[in-house]
Amino acid sequence: MSYNIVPLNELVNQFSRLPGIGKKTAQRLAFSILEQPSEYAERFSKAIVEAREKIHFCKCCQALTDLEVCQICDNPQRDHSVICVVEDPKDVMAFEKMREFSGVYHVLHGVISPLDGITPDKLKIKELMERLSTGEVKELIMATNPTVEGEATASYISRLCKPMGIKVTRLAYGIPVGGDLQYADEFTLARSLEGRNEI
Repeated sequence: MSYNIVPLNELVNQFSRLPGIGKKTAQRLAFSILEQPSEYAERFSKAIVEAREKIHFCKCCQALTDLEVCQICDNPQRDHSVICVVEDPKDVMAFEKMREFSGVYHVLHGVISPLDGITPDKLKIKELMERLSTGEVKELIMATNPTVEGEATASYISRLCKPMGIKVTRLAYGIPVGGDLQYADEFTLARSLEGRNEI
């Protein structure tokens, strides 16, 4: 007879659905939950449900927030004339960790990739163009990842912005080609930001 505990198997299955979590790690996490007091499990499950229910996209920059407008967009101390365009909400966190950038952000939620069926209309490009139409923005920093798709997306947005007279720059290549911003250290990101080039 096999040793089968249905609720434990379900917990392991749910953990293993997370990116980067294999079966063994999922088992360790599941057993770790079971070893905690029941109050911990309740807080843990409540945190997951609340995060899923309360976190949404900022109506301005499309980053994650639990408010209507995120704290960065709502901060009058930030330079709203400079927008750093990133692929993913995690990239905003990477830039904020280095504490060097004083502008604001715009999250595209992906990059143009026709082979994967991701066309410009599936990204938050329309929302970006609406922000640029106010005339307040002077520079757009394209901080998409240095991949073929990231470069194509940066070029596409640059072409849209040229008639508007907005300076469009690209991060310098302190970041390795094919790399992800979220894995770059603060020093590399800072050097990339300083050495950005106009495109």
